[in-house]
Amino acid sequence: MTEISRELASADRNRDDILSVLTGFVPDEGSILEVASGAGQHAAHFAAAFAPMVWQPSEYDPERIEVMRSRFKCLSLANLRDPVLLDVSAETWPVETNWTGLPIRMIYNVNMIHIAPWSVCLGLLAGAARILPDDGVLFLYGPFIRDGAFTSAGNEAFDISLRARNPQWGLRDLSKVCESAFALGLTLDRVVDMPVNNLSVVFRAAR
Repeated sequence: MTEISRELASADRNRDDILSVLTGFVPDEGSILEVASGAGQHAAHFAAAFAPMVWQPSEYDPERIEVMRSRFKCLSLANLRDPVLLDVSAETWPVETNWTGLPIRMIYNVNMIHIAPWSVCLGLLAGAARILPDDGVLFLYGPFIRDGAFTSAGNEAFDISLRARNPQWGLRDLSKVCESAFALGLTLDRVVDMPVNNLSVVFRAAR
């Protein structure tokens, strides 16, 4: 199974569980920026669920951008935008200067920070703090370490496998993520336990 095929399968499994939580935080106006959209499964699903809210997918990998564009051609979703290339570690993001006139009210990110260097997580937090308006939402989902301990044997095994693939990868301790977020002016709104030992973590911007 290819990496993209694994992403597709995972996205199909978790999208409805995420939807049940996400519904409580989607803003009434503006737009939602998805960071690391992968093959676009969630972008298509949530754009349909939350229409007419504008959903803006993004990706670091040009190959996945093309996969999304091919997928979206088959859809009739006026509120689903063309995916943009985005490196969250950059000091500025394209959406900050090349936007469509709709302010970003939410940033949505799923299953990224554990398969990327820690600097990517810090870049995501910094970008959210920089872009989001007062009370804007940063929504994270994935497996985490909590207070220095793994929440399951499966998550521990997953962490070991990630670090074997790349020493800069691995599950992040939620307390460290929160500490970095707080330093940037983000506040923790909620942590929701999800199936298969994942968490939904919601931060809000405070001006």
